[in-house]
Amino acid sequence: TAVIGVLVALSIVALVLSLVKVEDVTLPPAVKYGMVFDAGSSHTSLFVYEWDSDKENDTGVVSQTLSCDVQGQGISSYASDPPKAGDSLRECLDKALKVIPAAKQRDVPAYLGATAGMRLLREQNSSAADQVLAEVAKTMREYPVAFKGARVLTGEQEGAYGWITINYLLESFTKYSPKAHTWVRPEAASIFGALDLGGASTQISFVPEGSVANGDAACEFTLYGYSYNIYTHSYLCYGQNEMLKRLAKELIAVREELGGTGLLWYQPQAYYNETVSLSSFRTSPCTNRSDPRLPLGDRNVTLEGRGDASGCLAAVRKLFNFSACGQRQDCTFDGVYQPPVSGQFIAFSAFYYNFKFLNLTEGQSLATVRDTIERFCTRSWEDLSSSYPEENRERLPKYCANANYILTLLLDAYKFNETSWTNIFFQRKQAGSASVGWTLGYMLNLTNLIPAEAPARMKGHVPSLWAAAVAFIILTLALGLAALLL
Repeated sequence: TAVIGVLVALSIVALVLSLVKVEDVTLPPAVKYGMVFDAGSSHTSLFVYEWDSDKENDTGVVSQTLSCDVQGQGISSYASDPPKAGDSLRECLDKALKVIPAAKQRDVPAYLGATAGMRLLREQNSSAADQVLAEVAKTMREYPVAFKGARVLTGEQEGAYGWITINYLLESFTKYSPKAHTWVRPEAASIFGALDLGGASTQISFVPEGSVANGDAACEFTLYGYSYNIYTHSYLCYGQNEMLKRLAKELIAVREELGGTGLLWYQPQAYYNETVSLSSFRTSPCTNRSDPRLPLGDRNVTLEGRGDASGCLAAVRKLFNFSACGQRQDCTFDGVYQPPVSGQFIAFSAFYYNFKFLNLTEGQSLATVRDTIERFCTRSWEDLSSSYPEENRERLPKYCANANYILTLLLDAYKFNETSWTNIFFQRKQAGSASVGWTLGYMLNLTNLIPAEAPARMKGHVPSLWAAAVAFIILTLALGLAALLL
């Protein structure tokens, strides 16, 4: 009887301890994942992102989990064999599934966004572009993810999402406060403009001082509870690779018009030469237009360097129709509207890579930049090739024309000047743990459309009381077992 009494007493104590001081405990928010393919003109990359499901002011605080470069060229290069476009994605898709927990994979939104390369292919052969996208979609549907579509982004979307990425990585929108233990908007937030130079197009995006007069060039976003109105524009055929094709065609046309023999100053690197065929200009809508200055049919033409820096700059300027703007200051070229540039800018992608090679990414003055480019352009090919033995032999002779193109675009088109030049910061493709580009901005904006989840809650005990309750339960069981054995 005494033993039974003790057991009853211990049971009551254990029950009381297990019920008192019960508190609601908030569990850590669930982690959500998303993946985006960036199908550019020259290559494709896959990015996997993650964010907490509870979000901050309706926008996820996103971090990059994985980046994977797809082997081969951009998907537009598979126009003649579309199934290969889909197959090219498999290796990166397999890598992505290894970093996403199996239980979450079927809820992962997966997108593919194609940029200027596919925009050009769509202009040239819309059915081939549709077949490439169909094959890409077919491959992605084979994987256990929530495939949301493969589509061609407009140039303005590419520019606007790149602007979001830049400002997110620079903590312009939100920043973690150790004191408040939460994400807050910086008190003196500096919003940066974005300058992106790809292979087939270039984009400019920024917050103007006034309103955007042309509604087609305006974009509005709500991020972390605040609205932003930006100007953005994309110039197709003004990417680095397409510019070089257009430059070569223009130089050949001018030479033919003068009755030349075909020896030209394409890249002004003395004694450098390369041979191109006239038929190569028909592979892109940027150079496919008929030109009465060029002979019909196909033939090879030799492009030979001359070391003429000013001649290169003059030739590059002819690729822009500045006269279409007249005396308007809110115009770049070809009659395109742009409000005056304002604020600080981040120049990335090919802007950075070209200037990095020339050691011009440390805030040098415009005068220093011009002098450096001119001196580089006058060096002989023999001098350059011996000075940069590790540099890619296809890229090396192009830095001069690329640098002069960047200067023309920034100064004559976008209208930066001696003063505002210091507001341009040349940024590498990687910032912190995330890549600079449009995909992160796309995913950030997408999280606005994914409902936030309230943190899960459950009943919990104060640890000391929980330990005491467990101890009394174990003691009760031990005494009960002893009583049975005796």
